Parts: sequence; C-alpha cells; structure tokens
Amino acid sequence: MTTWLITGCSTGLGRALAEAVIGAGHNAVVTARDVAKVADLADSTPERVLPIALDVTDPAQVAWVVRRADERFGGPDVLVNNAGYGYRAAVEEGEDAGVRALFETHFFGTIAMIKAVLPGMRARRSGAIVNISSIGAAVTPVGSGYYSAAKAAIEGMSGALRGELAPLGISVTVVEPGAFRTDFAGRSLVQSATVIDDYAATAGQRRKENDTMDGNQAGDPAKAASAIIAAVESSEPPGFLLLGPDALGLYRYVADARAAEIAKWEQLTGGTNFD
Repeated sequence: MTTWLITGCSTGLGRALAEAVIGAGHNAVVTARDVAKVADLADSTPERVLPIALDVTDPAQVAWVVRRADERFGGPDVLVNNAGYGYRAAVEEGEDAGVRALFETHFFGTIAMIKAVLPGMRARRSGAIVNISSIGAAVTPVGSGYYSAAKAAIEGMSGALRGELAPLGISVTVVEPGAFRTDFAGRSLVQSATVIDDYAATAGQRRKENDTMDGNQAGDPAKAASAIIAAVESSEPPGFLLLGPDALGLYRYVADARAAEIAKWEQLTGGTNFD
C-alpha cells in the first residue's frame, strides 16, 4: 500500500485517478479547491482517504495539505500534479492577468507541491512525482500558445528534476495526454475576453463557441488513470509517457517534421563556429 497525493480531483483525469488509486487499495489524499466536491471519495473507505481543500497557488494551503498527509499516512509516496485548466487566446489576445494566473496554477503551483513533498521523500529515499502535461506542449496548437508554454515549462523543469532525484530513489514522470473525455474543453476552459478579428480563421476556430471537441473526445479517463498507476508501479517508471493514440500520432508527426527541418537547415546550423 502506498499513499498518493493528487491535486485537482474534483473532475476529469484527477477524479478518475483518485477513484482508481482508492480502488487499488492505496491511501489517497484527494484535493480540490472546494473540498465538498471530493468528500464523497472517502465514503466507502474513510480510513484510507483524506479529502482536503487545496488551492495550489496558496502556499499556506500547500504546506497544510502535506503536513496533514504526513500526520495521517506518514507522508505521500506519490505526488500527482494534475490541478489546472485550459486557456485559449491568440498570443496577441492573451491578457496579462489571465496568463499570469495560468502560470501560477500550472507551473508555480506544481513547483510549490514538489518542494513541499521533497523533504519527506528525500528522507525516505523513495517516492514518485508525476507531472501532468499535455500533447499541446509538443504540438503547440494555435489558440493555445500560453497553455502550451505553461506545460512546456513543466516539462523542462521535470527533466532536470529527474536527474537530480534519480540518485535519491525518487522518480519523475511527465505525462502528455491527448484528448480525453473530461471537462477540459468545457467547464475547465478559460479564454480571453479580447477577440481580434484577424485571428478568426486560426485561434478563433478553437474558442468555446466554435469548438466541437467537448464531450466527443475518444480518450477514456479511467484507462488513463490505470496507465498512470501502471507506470508509477513499474520497476523503471518512464520519464515521459504519452497517453492516447492521438497523442502518439501527433507526437510522431511533430518529431518527424522537426527532424526534416533540421536536416533542411543543417548546413546553416553547422557553419557557425570560428574558422
């Protein structure tokens, strides 16, 4: 039995993962900004489940949640940084306050959680950190530049963190899901109030009023949750995990396109040293 601390459990992938972890017999610290939305997760096994309010942008709440996890279960063995939401706008349309709030939740909230659990994991010389990213970090679709940037920041940090923690017995896994049937493209999607007509044919097509993805995604959150558990429990947890055949196809397309462009410009690239 291990103890999982999962952020953003009210709906979607976080909820599915919490249910799967609890169903597998593990302890779970399940969090949401409104604790009432996760309280029912403790109904069947209150001795193994701790529902607690958490806004990852609030340092006091972050510290309190980890302290309660320590007191109740001896500390989290697995941290899953899942809390977040979508943000859509053309880059020029993005509003400073909205973009900063996005990064506070996705990037700085992730950092805060990691720093809070690491002293205990280092002391135990064991643990796993799972940072939920998005295929958007690789694909960078129009209208999602800021969201893609926030996820790319998490991935860049995670790569370094993995190298720092591997000698201490702590794994780090970045998960890039494709499209799963969650609230991400609906209730959990924020967009700029600013609309510039010149972007109607690009970023404008992905605004809520034009997007037909919500409720039609092929990905099953329960299967994604099972995959994450399997990855964490493997003898060698992956540093990078794609989830969904759409994510796999898109990632390979982007990788092939980038390799082709590198080859095209190889002569220019290689000619920059001193003669």
